[in-house]
Amino acid sequence: MTARIGPVMLDLEGETLSGEERELLDHPAVGGVILFSRNYHHPEQLQSLVGEIRAVSGRSLLIAVDQEGGRVQRFRDGFTRFPPARVFGQLHASDPAAARQAASDLAWLLASELLEVGLDFSFAPVLDLDFGLSAVIGDRAFAGDPETVIALAGAWIIGARAAGMASCGKHFPGHGGVVEDSHAEFPVDRRPAATLREVDLQPFKALIATGLDAVMPAHVVYPAVDAQPAGFSAVWLQQILRDELGFDGVIFSDDLSMTAAEVAGSYPERAHAALDAGCDMVIVCNNRLAAMSVVESLVAFDDPASARRLARLRARDPISDEVSAGSSSAKRREQAAQALARLRPLSDGEVSTSV
Repeated sequence: MTARIGPVMLDLEGETLSGEERELLDHPAVGGVILFSRNYHHPEQLQSLVGEIRAVSGRSLLIAVDQEGGRVQRFRDGFTRFPPARVFGQLHASDPAAARQAASDLAWLLASELLEVGLDFSFAPVLDLDFGLSAVIGDRAFAGDPETVIALAGAWIIGARAAGMASCGKHFPGHGGVVEDSHAEFPVDRRPAATLREVDLQPFKALIATGLDAVMPAHVVYPAVDAQPAGFSAVWLQQILRDELGFDGVIFSDDLSMTAAEVAGSYPERAHAALDAGCDMVIVCNNRLAAMSVVESLVAFDDPASARRLARLRARDPISDEVSAGSSSAKRREQAAQALARLRPLSDGEVSTSV
């Protein structure tokens, strides 16, 4: 029987595991690892690191990355350079069908490249709306209207799923309505609840209905709905996301080291608040002592329903028949190359010249 996946996702310091990290990854509360640019030198090194992580833990850890494209792409040299989401939205304005096909083909390629080196998934796609307010979202969003985001993110998810990779929509219920960056500030979105429901929530609602695998909530307060940031709010995560929208996938907290998470107290208090609110796994980055305190505070944590959701996400077929079938793979790669060529004029050079 596969061991239970713990509720904590941690980061690593470098391109190989330290002795401390080896010990930490074997802790029963640790269930995942998130990788960053500092963990990457070239694909072979990354594949070796992933193998080392899995061998040391002796358990089924989830290994993830923020690989969206554009400015949020942790693995670059040796990987295809993908455009930011906004570029698909720009193409959609003139050729919706071509934009949807490009989103699907490039998501397939992105997923294939990650799966080939042993990762499980990327924290993508971004489902936020770009209202021209949030610099931290900006071109990471497909567009400023829900219909375009639903069409393009839906196509992206289909492409990733065809490669065998899960998708994680973020940042529920929407980070685009605030100027402040939750990494360094405490954002408050004071719009009416009706506006949030009728606009920002729509991409999540539509894509949950088509089988979205995971969701990451925003460290943003929406006082018209609840006084707590969404990632610490049972109203948002249980009443709205689970009960109202019917979401039965995994909920990952955003990084508990972000400034906006400080409202929930110490690191262990933040972790427990997020889990109590409805998160299945909490992420702690860039603070090893804090991560260790969170892990120790959750040594006895046990939520069977959450464990089942995490196990279901981990149990996905890592590489589908389509990826492994040479002719289908070659065709998708050719389509991806054509999409990159078409998107290049819109992307300010943030696109590979070949696949």
